[in-house]
Amino acid sequence: MTTLAAPAPVADLLYRQRAYWATGATRSLDFRLAQLKALRAAIVKYQAEIIDAVRQDLGRPEFEGYFEIAAVSELDYVIKHLPRWVKPRRASLPLSQQPGAAWVQPEPLGVVLVLAPWNYPFQLIVSPLMGAIAAGNCAILKPSELAPTTSKVLAQLISDTFDPAHVALVEGGVETAQALLAEKFDHIVYTGGERVGKIVMQAAAQHLTPVTLELGGKSPCIVDADINLDVTARRIVWGKFLNAGQTCVAPDYLLVDERIKDDLVKALTARIRECYGENPATSPDLSRVVNDRQFDRLLALLERGNILAGGEHDRSDRYLAPTLIDGIGWDDPIMQEEIFGPILPILTYRDLGDAIAAINQRPKPLALYLFSRDRQVQAQVLDRTTAGSVCINDVILQFAIWDMPFGGVGSSGIGGYHGQYSFDTFSNLKSVLKKPFWMDIDWRYPPYAGKVKLFRKFIGLS
Repeated sequence: MTTLAAPAPVADLLYRQRAYWATGATRSLDFRLAQLKALRAAIVKYQAEIIDAVRQDLGRPEFEGYFEIAAVSELDYVIKHLPRWVKPRRASLPLSQQPGAAWVQPEPLGVVLVLAPWNYPFQLIVSPLMGAIAAGNCAILKPSELAPTTSKVLAQLISDTFDPAHVALVEGGVETAQALLAEKFDHIVYTGGERVGKIVMQAAAQHLTPVTLELGGKSPCIVDADINLDVTARRIVWGKFLNAGQTCVAPDYLLVDERIKDDLVKALTARIRECYGENPATSPDLSRVVNDRQFDRLLALLERGNILAGGEHDRSDRYLAPTLIDGIGWDDPIMQEEIFGPILPILTYRDLGDAIAAINQRPKPLALYLFSRDRQVQAQVLDRTTAGSVCINDVILQFAIWDMPFGGVGSSGIGGYHGQYSFDTFSNLKSVLKKPFWMDIDWRYPPYAGKVKLFRKFIGLS
């Protein structure tokens, strides 16, 4: 990878943060809690500006704008539990190591970098940030230039809330990201696509910097015949067309039991109409595609297959109607990349085993969804598939459970965060063994003559 030399402002900022972190100021629990509470207060203060910013950047309706503000829910969880997380975690000692004491002691890593995406441009920068602060680190943030209004609001919020020696935000495009990646950080979190994820990982490897990558992918949604049809349609439509399909854990395609396909299509079509009206272009509740390049990419995906519902579009407004499509195969372009837009392909299966095999022949997804009342079907899918997360009989909501990690597996991501998992991601879990001087049996010291039998017992051999 070719990177640009870091401009002086980036190098100077990193130097200032390393110097500040070295003072130990970020380590105390009181400091961490104060900073987290200040972040929460700032989000509440700026909520109107945040809602307006994501409306300008993504055409987001006010209700969906509050998905960004929902970061305060995770903040409350972190603030409540942080006093317990920072405590050493006791470890047991085997007989051969006694007397003594052992524990795992969380400590901050240093200075971390957060590279955020454009689809949830506020929430997906604030969530990693709270983990970095909770763990006692300094942080440099790089929002997406594709959500410029949100980026400006974030820049103002961060500068008003934090000493830049502790938390700072750097705006800019690709060159800025390259300059940041040329520097040595103690951890990098990147949310975005697989192609750029590889670039981030390659850059991090030059410094042996650990990374957390959330890379999305094609999240399948299996629909069994044994379902509540109306509820299933309602939940799928909501999850797929939320933010105009620009959600990393949105259902990417449906794998439907062929016996109920026609009924499901009718239910989905009716539900789209109920949510967005006869003409979704006039609905105040449908977001827009982020930019012309993404819009053109999505339109190209509609060149094959049969449009069952939707398909209407207006490039001047970056409007694409919620669209259902079938008549496509696994080798068509729409099935070769994450859609990340309001298009839902519908494929069918006769045998659940075939559906599972089709999923397993492809990269491991960030999320997998299953709609079924049948517990045997549920168990079979859970046992025979791999995904970053699974949600049964609903969609997306697993993302907002702070006591579970959020992340991918394989090409859909590395590592996870949320709640304590964020704290652990941004911490070095240091193993500590403490021994007294008062007992020092010589079984481990040379000469070893006559000690082999005793040592074999220590390690569990007869």
